[in-house]
Amino acid sequence: MSEDQNQHSEEGSFKEQIMRALEEGKKSREVEAGKKTSAYNGASKEKKNVSDDDLASSYERLFGNRQNKQDTTDSEQKSKATKKIIEPLKEAPIVEDTVYSGPKSAPKKAVPQETKTTVDEGNTSSKNVQKMEASKEAAKQIKNRHSEKTALPKEIEAEDEQKNDMDTETEPSIFHRLSEKFDELRHMEEEFEEDLSEESNLKRAERRKEDRVVRKIVYILTIGILIVAGILAISGYNYVNAGLKPLDKNDKKLVQVEVPSGSSNRQIGDILEDGEVIRDGMVFNFYTKFKNLTNFQAGYYQFSPNMTLDQISKELQQGGSAEPLDDASKLTVPEGYDVDQIASLIAKKTDFKKEDFIKVMKDKDFFEQLKTQYPDLLTDAGNAEEVRYRLEGYLFPATYNVHKNRSLEDLVTQMVDTTNQILTPYYSQVKEKGLNVQEVMTLASLVEKEGVTQSDRKKIAQVFFNRIEAQMPLQSDISILYALGEHKELVTYKDTEVDSPYNLYVNTGYGPGPFDNPSQEAILAVLDPTETEDYYFVADITTGKVYYAKTYEEHMKLVEKYVNNDK
Repeated sequence: MSEDQNQHSEEGSFKEQIMRALEEGKKSREVEAGKKTSAYNGASKEKKNVSDDDLASSYERLFGNRQNKQDTTDSEQKSKATKKIIEPLKEAPIVEDTVYSGPKSAPKKAVPQETKTTVDEGNTSSKNVQKMEASKEAAKQIKNRHSEKTALPKEIEAEDEQKNDMDTETEPSIFHRLSEKFDELRHMEEEFEEDLSEESNLKRAERRKEDRVVRKIVYILTIGILIVAGILAISGYNYVNAGLKPLDKNDKKLVQVEVPSGSSNRQIGDILEDGEVIRDGMVFNFYTKFKNLTNFQAGYYQFSPNMTLDQISKELQQGGSAEPLDDASKLTVPEGYDVDQIASLIAKKTDFKKEDFIKVMKDKDFFEQLKTQYPDLLTDAGNAEEVRYRLEGYLFPATYNVHKNRSLEDLVTQMVDTTNQILTPYYSQVKEKGLNVQEVMTLASLVEKEGVTQSDRKKIAQVFFNRIEAQMPLQSDISILYALGEHKELVTYKDTEVDSPYNLYVNTGYGPGPFDNPSQEAILAVLDPTETEDYYFVADITTGKVYYAKTYEEHMKLVEKYVNNDK
């Protein structure tokens, strides 16, 4: 192959290398530009360095520079290397037969080699003419190639400057947009967080509201349940308590009932409820089981609505009559009757004699037997001195059944047992007041006769306590009548001088013992008196109204007005 063809082929390959280098640089810049748009922090300096690397790479490919980029990472070294390539190209002379071949390793200054072609002036053959024309054409091509070589760096520099200008123009706008997007995203995130926070607060507030509503509902339901339970408990307590009390404490009418053989406690309770003797048969059944009361006897009984469950149970344990009872078998002891009056009543209503009953009252062995059976009730009575009847005051006024198969001792035991039932709930209260049972029954026997209404009885009881505390005699006419052994309406001045330990006009204190057999109301009046500072009282014998006074002078005026004035 001729030299001209070699030169043409070299020139064509050189152009192709330049074009490929330019295309590769462009592609690399486009790739790097795409990377730049995806980055948002510290990208400006990095982009410029990448662009310089691409330009240097293009020159290296063009002039055979294959040095590793790791050795020239600094931007200043890249610029110097580029200048080293561009300046020799600008200063290189145009030579017709110059062929440039760059080094394959490190970039060095290109040294142009001159090749001269001599033409024999004397040789004018056609062959030489053709060679001459060919040489001129080759020189033109070399010149054009050289101009392209010198223009190429300028074009690259211009393109690089234009690219840098574009980068400087586009980079702020890209980062600005990225910053705006970031701010927008942050703003959206803040709004989203605010929305979440607001929604969360709303949900929490709604939950708190629901919790308050639920708590209110639970509270109301709990209160309602407690109220209902309280009402039921109170109602149940009142019902049971009422069932334990007499059906009518003021009703003394006797009701005859029959208890068949083999009847259970529940059946007996139903019989008593149907006979209107007790309030509830079920309460009676529970009461007898709680008290372990058994051995109830069959037969005919007469009970009154004013009897307690314990009194009825005692009657059932003692046994009834095999035949129906009539009025002759009933014995009603009025309130305030003393032993002598009760003896006369028994002699009148039964086959027993008065003397027989008085004999039982004076039987010391029988009294000791009763004291052993009822120690809380009769111990103080057994220790009393100068008493007429030790059982005076302990024969409770009520209605009793007197059967032919019973003795006087059975009847008296039943009376004493009834008194013990009345006082059992109050034994502790008696001790708390600093009293004994004998003193309580003594004052109750006076209150029973001195007062008619319960309010008067409670005030009279306090008057007696005031006088005892002041060491004044009680001066009750009831004591004088009992000392005399008589029953009359008026007490004279002479009567008050009777010599007897029961004379409370002369003797101070309570006296030997009770003067009659008081009712439950009189006993309760003594245990719970009405506070007063009075020391005297007098009753209008026509109306029964009682008047009270603190001084003796006031008392005498009341006596003159309401007692002596009627004579």
